[in-house]
Amino acid sequence: MRLDVLTIFPDYLAPLDLSLIGKARREGLLDVQVHDLREFTHDRHRTVDDTPYGGGAGMVMRPEPWGEALDTVLAQPPVQPLLLIPGPGGEVFNQHMARELAGEPWLVFACGRYEGIDERVYLEAQERLPGRVRVVSLGDYVLNGGEVAVLAIVEAVARLLPGVIGNAASLVEESHEDGLLEYPVYTKPPTWRGHEVPEVLLSGHHGRIERWRRDERLRRTQARRPDMIAALRELPADHPLALGPADRAVLDEQG
Repeated sequence: MRLDVLTIFPDYLAPLDLSLIGKARREGLLDVQVHDLREFTHDRHRTVDDTPYGGGAGMVMRPEPWGEALDTVLAQPPVQPLLLIPGPGGEVFNQHMARELAGEPWLVFACGRYEGIDERVYLEAQERLPGRVRVVSLGDYVLNGGEVAVLAIVEAVARLLPGVIGNAASLVEESHEDGLLEYPVYTKPPTWRGHEVPEVLLSGHHGRIERWRRDERLRRTQARRPDMIAALRELPADHPLALGPADRAVLDEQG
């Protein structure tokens, strides 16, 4: 997968050299290119922003540097990238979207700052990439810029690529993969500061362990994210993620 990031703070993306993402880059699983938007300016101050038309607080990112930057990045391979623009006014990023994006060969991120990017940049991008421009939000809050969102999105997407996570089975029962949160996990020692590992996990009985983990996922999701349980309750009985009788019995115990 190829990733291009346009930003006025390229050093902000340095964490992409760390941990499993950095390892994936070194092994050629990820091709990450970070571009400094100020390199596409032509004045001695390397200006990327100006006051908004119509007045108001803050500054707006000028269209000219963005236009030249996108011209340069898009003049690469023949395949069309998916352009992602992080912003609080976009669709909320989730695990389902992460899996969608993991199927893309090329993602381009445009990191806005200040009060945002001149709207004409969005219009130009949509004309050049019909149906391939998405505004994405991490949640209902405002950040100083798109770089934090890019770090989160890249990590969530890249770990789903073949070869990035050593044990692919570890991805199967993670939070949000099937509409539930993950079960509690334990390791040695069996007793720590008066707290015991649940007996079932020491039993070696795989059927009981599997049921316990399912029950704990249901209880945890009901307690922390009842909206997710409500969505599962609405699924038809033949849906692969539909709750079974044993699942509903556990939830009924929770009230």
